[in-house]
Amino acid sequence: MRVLGILGVGLLDPETPVLTADDLGFTRGDGCFEGCRVIDGTVDKLQAHVTRMHHSAAALDLEFDEPGWRALIGEALAAWSPRLEGTMRWFLSRGRPGGVPTGIVTIAELPAAFVAQRRDGVRAITLSRGTAHDAYAHAPWLLGGVKTISYAVNMAAQREAVRRGADDVIFVSVDGRALEAPTSALVWTAGDGMYTTPPGATGILASTTQQRLFERAAENGWRPSYTEGTVADLHAADAVFLMGTVRGPVDVVELDGRPRPRDIDLVRTVQKLAGF
Repeated sequence: MRVLGILGVGLLDPETPVLTADDLGFTRGDGCFEGCRVIDGTVDKLQAHVTRMHHSAAALDLEFDEPGWRALIGEALAAWSPRLEGTMRWFLSRGRPGGVPTGIVTIAELPAAFVAQRRDGVRAITLSRGTAHDAYAHAPWLLGGVKTISYAVNMAAQREAVRRGADDVIFVSVDGRALEAPTSALVWTAGDGMYTTPPGATGILASTTQQRLFERAAENGWRPSYTEGTVADLHAADAVFLMGTVRGPVDVVELDGRPRPRDIDLVRTVQKLAGF
């Protein structure tokens, strides 16, 4: 099952072509997007995603017509089966040169691999991102923390993981700091401490799922903290999680070829706190 909607137009047959060959989102990757989880016929953490889309659009000097987007999202949800868990994406492109922005909403079924990874965990490798941990501090034009549609590097990293017999990647700065995964935030635990890499100067995308986890974890006896960690910290951690909006928290069961001990109760606790 799939749903397709266009801002200012409404719902279309999912097979309908919707981009022109000169759309700047296609030719330059000039745009932003959001990925959302659809559960029980609603968008999980809708306001958090709207807020982040506002931030991304503003960083790109694009208008985000919130009422129009909310109306289109509502139409798409009405066409989706409430019995199915799904993945919704919003794409905002600069559109054709000299034209108006292009807005697209899609819903598709949850990838089958996500269910298995929630249950079994993932094998990850560390790869250099090629920048210092504070490279984005005084360079807003690098679009740190902006969810742009320019994901070629992220996808190349994930293909490299597969070539090395793994499932996913943890990016590391050239000065040795653990950063994030190509499509997920990084969280690790040690005792009652729960840690993630701070956004801002690192260029990391603020994760709506990690933020919810930290809020609920703090209410349940954990000590959440934004910390600059290293790969050694990850190897020493009780658990390491990759935290995605749709996939949810999945624990790393092998890092750089080294198996990690697995505490199923801890995994289930983190998943539950994050809403999965």
